[in-house]
Amino acid sequence: MVLTAGTVGLLGAPQTATAVHTMAGPARMHDGAGERSRGFVEIRTAAEVPRDGLVQADRLELSYVVNTNTDASTIRAVKEAIGKAGGSVIVAHDRIGVIVARSANAGFATSMRRIAGVQSAGATRTAPLTASGAADVAMPDKMRTSGSDVAWAAARAPRQEPLEPLQWDIAMIRADKAAKVTPGSRDVTVAVIDSGVDDTHPDLAPNFSAKQSANCVGGVADTTQGAWRPYTEDDYHGTHVAGTIAAARNGLGMAGVAPGVKVSSIKVSEPETSLYFGEAVVCAFMFAADHGIEVTNNSYYIDPWMFNCKEDPDQAAIVEAVARAAKYAERKGVIHVAAAGNSNFDLAAKSLIDTSSPNDTTPVSREIDPSVCWDIPTQLPGVVTVSATGPKNLKSKYSNYGLEQIDVAAPGGDESQVPNAPARAGQILSTMPDGGYGYLQGTSMAAPHAAGVVALIKSKRPNASQGEIQWLLKKHADNPGCSVGPYDPDNDGKVDAKCTGSKLYNSFYGFGIVDALDAVQ
Repeated sequence: MVLTAGTVGLLGAPQTATAVHTMAGPARMHDGAGERSRGFVEIRTAAEVPRDGLVQADRLELSYVVNTNTDASTIRAVKEAIGKAGGSVIVAHDRIGVIVARSANAGFATSMRRIAGVQSAGATRTAPLTASGAADVAMPDKMRTSGSDVAWAAARAPRQEPLEPLQWDIAMIRADKAAKVTPGSRDVTVAVIDSGVDDTHPDLAPNFSAKQSANCVGGVADTTQGAWRPYTEDDYHGTHVAGTIAAARNGLGMAGVAPGVKVSSIKVSEPETSLYFGEAVVCAFMFAADHGIEVTNNSYYIDPWMFNCKEDPDQAAIVEAVARAAKYAERKGVIHVAAAGNSNFDLAAKSLIDTSSPNDTTPVSREIDPSVCWDIPTQLPGVVTVSATGPKNLKSKYSNYGLEQIDVAAPGGDESQVPNAPARAGQILSTMPDGGYGYLQGTSMAAPHAAGVVALIKSKRPNASQGEIQWLLKKHADNPGCSVGPYDPDNDGKVDAKCTGSKLYNSFYGFGIVDALDAVQ
């Protein structure tokens, strides 16, 4: 599930809607927290979730992760057991002990949990692999950097890109000034783990690294030429993210935070449904680790569960598999940056109401404890978690937050916060497939700003450790602190969230809003 909390609009005419346009799937986003109750509802496993309109569910094939010890004899024995249990091995990540399998046996996961050396096993989805397509959504309005469409930008400042006057976010984090210190190194690559990136876009082509790109949908990396690209123009999310990170300063369109680094695409979203399943993300982290990636951007949560609860055996297996892959990449020097989510949830709360999971079949309402039910990869240890702000340096009204849950904040856009002229919209302007540009808002847009700053720090200090780079990111962030009055961005008289903590570290902004210039000086 992508973490976009706004619409795409024509430049100069941003649109507003009550739902999110997220690629080729239905309008989806993190739902609001809802009314909280005292009792926890029963959390059902994948096999127990009803599948409306489907019969003989045990004959429908699901995808599974089986997590084992890493010794060769155990992995070999587990592979044999998978076959005996009615499954087939899709890929085995021997170095981390994660095997991706498929089976039509409804008791497959239960059987695997009984095998010696298996530490956890579970279905990565509740819908069969042949799930039907989703409803159409409106196409985004776009414009191109030619002719009268950009004539209004002729008065831009020297050395600015044609659309840069509309990029209030770049000025806010002083990425324009940082680019004069260092635009970033060609030795640093940021992988966009997302819906695919249109590497033919004129603002992305100069910095795109095809040899570090792949399609990981299904759990196996496909490096065929163009496999990393979006399925259709509706799958614009990853291309938008990529532009924020590394759109080139080439005099054509907009500017990225780190316009001199390389960007790659690791596609993990399913066709038609645009869902992001665990086996694809495991593949993405492993691919990034083994192909010299320095930074990954993760503007999504892993479907079908907004929160994966460790007391549920299926969800626990997903957490374990993804955590192992993320840790493997970290050991190879990769820094993971992730979006905090768009439900205005306090991730430090004792309980939250999730009404959107599982999102691949029929959602059920459940009360969860976010300390044991994780939004992944956001809440994995070692991941840089990013909340969103608008042009007024205030938390975006949709952004998740939480004391000791947020590391830093970054511009994600907020249509309720009006930027200073000449910028026209409170959302984030970036690249779109087929050479276009458009506005989006969400923590999906905040994370790539932070990922870009991480890439700049790595460029400036190539020998710095991951811990040092994260420390510099946080040290040089600018914290607006908790506001004196109530947080009521929509001015409806209701307090929408409560900021807790200090001026230096708090639940809205973590250590503060990233500052690209300070980070590289």
